[in-house]
Amino acid sequence: MELAHSLLLNEEALAQITEAKRPVFIFEWLRFLDKVLVAANKVDVKEKQKKLVEQLTGLISSAPGPPTRKLLAKNLATLYSIGDTFTVFQTLDKCNDIIKSKDDTPTYLPTKLAAVACVGSFYEKMGRMLGSSFPDTITNMLKALKTAESQGRSEILLSLQKVLNGLGGAAASCHRDIYKNARSLLTDRSMAVRCAVAKCLLELQNEAVFMWTTELENVATLCFKALEGSNYGVRVAVSKLLGTVMATALMPKQAAVMRQNVKRATLDEVLELMATGFLRGGSGFLKSGGEMLKGGGSVSREVRVGVTQAYVVFVTTLGGQWLERNFATFLSHVLDLVSHPRATQTHVEAVYSRRCVSFMLRSTLGGLLGEKAQVASGKDICQAISKQMRAVEAVVNDTSGENKAGAADVSASQHVMVCALKELGSLVQSLSATSSPLIQEPSIGLLETVSSVLLHPSMAARLAAAWCLRCVAVALPYQLTPLLERCAERINNLKSSPEAVSGYSFAVAALLGGVHQCPLGVPHSKGKLVVSIAEDLLRTAAQNSRLSLQRTQAGWLLLGALMSLGPSLVRYHLPKMLLLWRNVFPRSQKEMEAEKARGDSFTWQVTLEGRAGALCAMRSFVAHCPELLTEDVIRRLMTPIECAMTMMSHVPSVIKVHGTHLKASAAMVRLRLYDILALLPPKTYEGSFNALLRELVAEFTLTDNSANTTTSLLRSLCHYDDSVLMGSWLQETDHKSIEDQLQPNSASGSGALEHDPSSIYLRVPMGEAMPGPLPLGVSVIDASVALFGVVFPHVSFKHRLQMLDHFAECIKQAKGVRQQAVQLNIFTAVLSALKGLAENKSTLGPEEVRKSALALVMGALDNPNPILRCAAGEALGRMAQVVGEATFIARMAQYSFDKLRSARDVVSRTGHSLALGCLHRYVGGIGSGQHLKTSVSILLALAQDGTSHEVQTWALHSLALIVDSSGPMYRGYVEPTLSLVLTLLLTVPPSHTEVHQCLGRCLGALITTVGPELQGNGATISTIRSSCLVGCAIMQGHSDSLVQAAAISCLQQLHMFAPRHVNLSSLVPCLCVHLCSSHLLLRRAAVACLRQLAQREAAEVCEYAMSLARNKDRTGARHLNITETGLEGVLFGMLDRETDRKLCHDIHDTLGHMLSSLAVDKLSHWLKLCKDVLAATTGHSLAALDLGKEEDDSEKQDEIDDDIMFTALGEDNNAKPSVAPRWVTRVFAADCLCRIILLCENADKTHFDLARARSAKAKNPKGDLLVLHLSDLIRMAFMAATDNSNQLRMAGLQALEDIIKKFASVPEPEFPGHVILEQYQANVGAALRPAFSPDTPSDITAKACQVCSTWIGSGVVSDLNDLRRVHNLLVSSLDKVQAGKGSSSQLYSESATTMEKLAVLKAWAEVYVVAMKIKKEAESRPVKEVKAGEEDEEEEEEEVGADILPPDSLIMLVQPELPSLSRLWLAVLRDYALLTLPAEFSSQLPPDGGAFYTPETIDTARLHYRGSWAPVLHAVALWLSSTSFGEGEEEAPAVPPQASGAPVYPQGNPGPTQSLEDLIKDRMHLMLGVSIEFLCFPRPEEPIEHVMSCLQALCTLLDSPCARTHISEDQLLGVELLNVLHRLLLTRDPPAVQLQVTAVVQETIRAAQDHLTQQRETQGEKDGLSLRGEGGETGELLPGKSLVFAAMELMVFILVRHLPQLNTRVNESPSHLPLRPQPRLPEESTRLVAHTVSILAELPSLCSPAGSMTILPTVLFLITGVLKETAVKTPDNSIPLPVSAALQGIKTIITCPLSRAEKTPTQWTGLIRSSLASVLEYSQPDESRPNMDEVSMLTAMTLFLLSASSEVIGVTVLQQGCMERYRNALLSSDPWVQARCYQLLLSVFQHPSRALSTPYIHALAPLMVEKLKGVERSRPGTVTELQAIQEGIGVLENLVGMAEEQNRVQLLALLVPTLVSYLLDDKAFSSAPPASKGLHEFALQNLMRIGPLYPAAFKTVIGAAPELKTRLESAVRANQASSKAKAAALLAQPTVQAAPTIKLKTSFF
Repeated sequence: MELAHSLLLNEEALAQITEAKRPVFIFEWLRFLDKVLVAANKVDVKEKQKKLVEQLTGLISSAPGPPTRKLLAKNLATLYSIGDTFTVFQTLDKCNDIIKSKDDTPTYLPTKLAAVACVGSFYEKMGRMLGSSFPDTITNMLKALKTAESQGRSEILLSLQKVLNGLGGAAASCHRDIYKNARSLLTDRSMAVRCAVAKCLLELQNEAVFMWTTELENVATLCFKALEGSNYGVRVAVSKLLGTVMATALMPKQAAVMRQNVKRATLDEVLELMATGFLRGGSGFLKSGGEMLKGGGSVSREVRVGVTQAYVVFVTTLGGQWLERNFATFLSHVLDLVSHPRATQTHVEAVYSRRCVSFMLRSTLGGLLGEKAQVASGKDICQAISKQMRAVEAVVNDTSGENKAGAADVSASQHVMVCALKELGSLVQSLSATSSPLIQEPSIGLLETVSSVLLHPSMAARLAAAWCLRCVAVALPYQLTPLLERCAERINNLKSSPEAVSGYSFAVAALLGGVHQCPLGVPHSKGKLVVSIAEDLLRTAAQNSRLSLQRTQAGWLLLGALMSLGPSLVRYHLPKMLLLWRNVFPRSQKEMEAEKARGDSFTWQVTLEGRAGALCAMRSFVAHCPELLTEDVIRRLMTPIECAMTMMSHVPSVIKVHGTHLKASAAMVRLRLYDILALLPPKTYEGSFNALLRELVAEFTLTDNSANTTTSLLRSLCHYDDSVLMGSWLQETDHKSIEDQLQPNSASGSGALEHDPSSIYLRVPMGEAMPGPLPLGVSVIDASVALFGVVFPHVSFKHRLQMLDHFAECIKQAKGVRQQAVQLNIFTAVLSALKGLAENKSTLGPEEVRKSALALVMGALDNPNPILRCAAGEALGRMAQVVGEATFIARMAQYSFDKLRSARDVVSRTGHSLALGCLHRYVGGIGSGQHLKTSVSILLALAQDGTSHEVQTWALHSLALIVDSSGPMYRGYVEPTLSLVLTLLLTVPPSHTEVHQCLGRCLGALITTVGPELQGNGATISTIRSSCLVGCAIMQGHSDSLVQAAAISCLQQLHMFAPRHVNLSSLVPCLCVHLCSSHLLLRRAAVACLRQLAQREAAEVCEYAMSLARNKDRTGARHLNITETGLEGVLFGMLDRETDRKLCHDIHDTLGHMLSSLAVDKLSHWLKLCKDVLAATTGHSLAALDLGKEEDDSEKQDEIDDDIMFTALGEDNNAKPSVAPRWVTRVFAADCLCRIILLCENADKTHFDLARARSAKAKNPKGDLLVLHLSDLIRMAFMAATDNSNQLRMAGLQALEDIIKKFASVPEPEFPGHVILEQYQANVGAALRPAFSPDTPSDITAKACQVCSTWIGSGVVSDLNDLRRVHNLLVSSLDKVQAGKGSSSQLYSESATTMEKLAVLKAWAEVYVVAMKIKKEAESRPVKEVKAGEEDEEEEEEEVGADILPPDSLIMLVQPELPSLSRLWLAVLRDYALLTLPAEFSSQLPPDGGAFYTPETIDTARLHYRGSWAPVLHAVALWLSSTSFGEGEEEAPAVPPQASGAPVYPQGNPGPTQSLEDLIKDRMHLMLGVSIEFLCFPRPEEPIEHVMSCLQALCTLLDSPCARTHISEDQLLGVELLNVLHRLLLTRDPPAVQLQVTAVVQETIRAAQDHLTQQRETQGEKDGLSLRGEGGETGELLPGKSLVFAAMELMVFILVRHLPQLNTRVNESPSHLPLRPQPRLPEESTRLVAHTVSILAELPSLCSPAGSMTILPTVLFLITGVLKETAVKTPDNSIPLPVSAALQGIKTIITCPLSRAEKTPTQWTGLIRSSLASVLEYSQPDESRPNMDEVSMLTAMTLFLLSASSEVIGVTVLQQGCMERYRNALLSSDPWVQARCYQLLLSVFQHPSRALSTPYIHALAPLMVEKLKGVERSRPGTVTELQAIQEGIGVLENLVGMAEEQNRVQLLALLVPTLVSYLLDDKAFSSAPPASKGLHEFALQNLMRIGPLYPAAFKTVIGAAPELKTRLESAVRANQASSKAKAAALLAQPTVQAAPTIKLKTSFF
């Protein structure tokens, strides 16, 4: 393939390859040329032009295939347009000659077509440059058109389209000719030709004025005719032509109008023309006269559907603004269509027409108009409805009967009503909360209008009105409860009107059905209300025969709808329901017989309807409340169901007696029965199988049914992938809802609510806008087929055989059309049964059953109906799967092989090739491996059968199935298959799109099979890869969208396996173009591919998309809508237009991936995108109103300007004014905002630091940081939080909360002491205020409370008055909470109230926690505050007012509310405690609910409590510990002022009888219980904040003395707590949690210590050191009972987690690798280890002496271990936290009272000695630990020496060790170590016990003197060295002081000369470095101080050495001379050196 990449065709290479590969080689060269010509140097091209033209024109006559000729033509035209054009006319003539040629043989055809394509390309590219040659060319082509066959016709027409495009208006002279020749072909038999004509005429109408003036009617008629018998492609093309022509006629293009004086058509004329197509089809006007009088045949459905699409094209072309202005006209026109008698001749036709009109309205109104315009059009629809309704009422109320024609009007009006109401419902639902102006404005009166239709005489209209109300309630949930109440009231008031009973019960049912879409629900009482109404209706049904039918139906409908509310509500009414159900059916056989004997036809009708209703309610119960289906309930349900089954057999005789009008009611009963049985487990009705199966089989084999009704389920039971064979891929288009009408099964697409009213409360099926149950006849058959599938696996083999034989018999009996119908139904049933078997994993049965089934299936493989063949293939595959035996499979495969080898007819070849594919699909590669070779060879052969494209399609489809299912086993056949695919792609005519689609499937499957191997570089792999890429390129160039979609998915696969080889620079622009495609599948494929690309290479994708936008004009992608916002902008725009779920989901994902990769780097771009989307509010946002009242109006002014600016932007390109983003998109943008903040947080902290951000921006102006956009962020959050749309308000509040959390602590560099959020207080306040208005939904108020508490707690606001604004919002909410349960009228369910109240209390709790924290911090630093105040007095004068928050101000705000808050908080905790009880204790729950929940909503309430208990727990703990368990408030009885409803405390009356003791105990149990229950098992989804809150609460709680005594008195409580904490640590990792756990442990241990001390004191010191404490006499600690043991477990766990080296087992295990020296512990870990160590050291004090001996070895081992591991040098010589803790711990242990206990001296001594020995061992210098901190080790050693008695550690070995360590330290090279060593030695030397210190003095003093003497030779260079010397001298001085008088001289004789030797003479002094000078001055001072102290000895020493004296004197003199004053000061200094200069952080001594 590489050889093909050259400018000239490499002819040698071409000659060397095989014949088969040449077309591919040539195609590859042309592809290369196409890319390279545009970019190449013009000079190079001109040089080689002659040769190139020769090669290219040579290819024309080499019979190129379709893709090759397309590229060839393109390249030739490009070549001429770049190079010289002299020879172009020769080439043109050559082509024209080929076209003229009389050779009609098929072999010459490709050459002709290539010539035609070239001509088209020349004119398209060069247009008028080709001058006057065009008339001949056109004439020539038109001539050829007359004689050409279909492929030629379409190619010529497409070329003509290009010629017209290139020449524009210049070709006017030929327009009429082209029009005349082309129009007759609009009705060509070939669909491809019709499409081509439509495209050609579409191009023509741009310039040919006559088409939309004089010829307008003819064009319309032609189009209507073209639509007859059309397929989808033709409908799309023709409707585009018709719609565009009509739109042009109405609003002509300016240029054309200028040239000719044209008469413009009026809107009425145009609409009238279109209406003729809709109502009369293509019959023309003249012919229709006679037929019209006779009321002749109906319109063909294809025409109606096509015209419907044309209406949509028409309006879309005219644009949204036109529609806005003319909507009323358009609406009345389309509603007239559906009221026209011709559109509604039969019921099904009427439904079809309604669907079409609904489609027109939804596609135009839903897509083209913005939200404001949609609200306006909603008004128009309302007016249309009320106008119709007035007309209807006039007829209904006209009793005189004069208005005879009125009755027809009424029946026609129902269809108008249905369309209008359906559209109104969809409109409101899509607008959601934005539609509130429609509902609220009294002038529109939407609710009144819609409710009035509930009294319409026609059921369809009543149902549509009910549905519309349901949409209103779902969009505006606050309307739900009032609407329910209103309808319920009307039912009661208008009980005597049959329409009212029916209409209002429909409305109630619809509203109940909508509840599940409203998260806030309805109050529980509404359920009771509905039950009572329904009971009343059922009870009174018999009283009045005029109403009995309606009342019965209504009663049961309401009960069925009630069931959809779910188990929590139904549970209460179940007993009553079971009773009602039992009473509807006769109790016994006898009753049934009696029933048959009496009753007239009306009674029977009511009875049957009643029973159908009862069964329907049962079905609803089983479907919606599966939790309530216990064994017992099922048993009680079975009684009426069995009666119903028995009754079924009696009904036919009843119908015989009373007339056939009962048939419908009987069918309804059967439908309901089948439906409920399908939901119950088949075991429950095993006994009735025989009778049931008889009914089912009779039902779908049409035994008693004269109509040939077919089921609608076959499509769904066949495999989705087979759709290409059945044409059902039409399911996946934008026109699905109308294209459904054209499917072949009965009544397909004619779903309507009136077919089954119960669907009004059921869930809407996925992807549908409104439930559309099929007509009863079809539904019953569907239900019987579905139930057959459920029952079949449970039936005996004998019966299976009988049924299968019976099926064969039925098929044989039936003839013609009926046979087809029966066969379809039977096959669907068999498929359903096989699917059931597969799901149940059961087998088909013995040989004879298989034989019978096989015969049935094989017979259908040769059926002429493709759908049946598909079903048979599928059934065969399923059978193979169910039987699963190799021999059986082999037999089936062999049969098909034989058939395929012999058969020549298309039908059996297609059927059996599919059979092979299905066998492989269901048995998989392994099971069918042995047939693989045969199957592949046969199918490859069939795929090459050029005579029948149908055979090719089926064979290729099966091949794709085989490739898919064989996986790697297919690897051997990849090359031959691939070469076949390429050959076919290059040769099959493009009009056979199905073949190309299957080729695409094959290619995709092959790519998957080769998989990751595609990355390889081997020769074969490279060939495979390039073949795949060529294949994709061919399909990308195909004209059919589905083939293009297949190409994209293949490239997507390739990109997954071999990303480097997919060229994004060409793929991305192609995808961007497809985003605007009119085909849903292509848009889906493009977005899915972009989603995958954006995951890996988002930046490149966006870059290529932008480059496409820049080169728009060059690439010819003018209709592309990529602007400066790039691809992201386009995707955001698509979110507004697209309704397909999958597509929107993929767009969200794609944008998400782009955001993750790019948002941080291109911050302003993404923020601007989000801002533009969010700024498009609908004008009347709550904020605009709010700001006006609150702050000055400037802000409002800005907002309005923005709005105007935003819409103006859209309007400057008049073609398609962009619609302002809809609320769904705005919600997504708000979510994106939150994600951007999060991404910035993870990327770089500079985003949240204004000072750093500004400096970074100064350095790099391109850089972008989030904090610089803060005002935009706040603005966006504010816009969202104050919108009309509730979802957007939630998203806005969430964003606001995120912003506050992330930016609260960012300081404002220009005003120190302030934070940058302070300037946005007003915005935050204004954003929150609307959320607290009384009519706001609970969930928004709850969210706003959360934001309030975040804001107050963030500490941003310093001014009390500003804080009050937000605080007042919380106070007002608190009043609402205190109002109690039943106070306000409820709109939402009780659980919504629970949610709101808990949110308020949680917010208060969070504020209180923060307030207490601030107060605590303020209390801990009172002294400093004053000082700081004094210093800054000057500048703070003016601010001392209200601005500076007094430290307890926040608590001042909370204080007044505390008494009531604490009560409510405790109530919350009590509720929560009750709700967390396991299910088995449910009987203990209070019957009337808790303080904030009702028993009915208990399940939903749990979730709300789960979200809010933790802060409340923390707050209660703080309150209890601050008021010492609320002592003060207990004077009053604990019952709060009685609320209307239950008291807040549910446990009876805890009146004054309860003592304080008990109260504390109760509260303590509550708090501990809640905490421990939670900590035992925190759910993984619980936020870590809850765990923290809980631990902090425990900590706070254990701070208070009451709690401590409580927990220590019952030791098991403490043990349990510690065990739970241990378990928590095992599951939760964050260091913060671990730290908090240690804090709780510490508190627990302290509590135990206090308790023990107290006990010891009370017991007195009777027996010296008492034996109290754990471990008693024996020292045994019991796990599970012992607190110390539990604590040890926990501590060891933490230590080993952070210092795994401590675990000796690890080091000893054989598999263990030696531990590398661990890196330094992170900061948090050091704190944690330190904390743990200090707790460990406390533990021995809890034990008796014997007990402490049990734990001490471990404790000491761990502490010394920690010391060893963490004593690491730090750069600043600071002591690490764990080290200081360990040292402190050692001290605590050595000095504890146990050392004095007489019981354990030997053990004790041993332990202490061992510990010291360990320390000594650890402190030995060691290469493996180069950075060991000797100082810490020395300190530890010294601690032992100082704290333990000399008897314990005066052992020689230890002594020598210690001395050795000191010696090493003194000789250390590090002055810091020396200095510290001197300090420590000083403390050892000064030890009061001389026995201990003397050996050390003797051993180490000489060494010290040596060291200090040596200083003279190397004077100190640094401060640290100087310090070391000073410390050393200090030690010597102290020794001098300690010595007895007689030895002092000797010591001074050592000290004084040393000091004198440090003195410098004058010269040296002046030039000495600072440290050296320091030494001189230090020595001088000391000498001058020592002199007076020991005068006699000093004199002796000085006298002995005269040179000393002279040095000293000269120094003194110099010093005096330099500063007498200084000397005076020096002498006045105190005489003792105050303290060592190095201070320890913690003093251990």
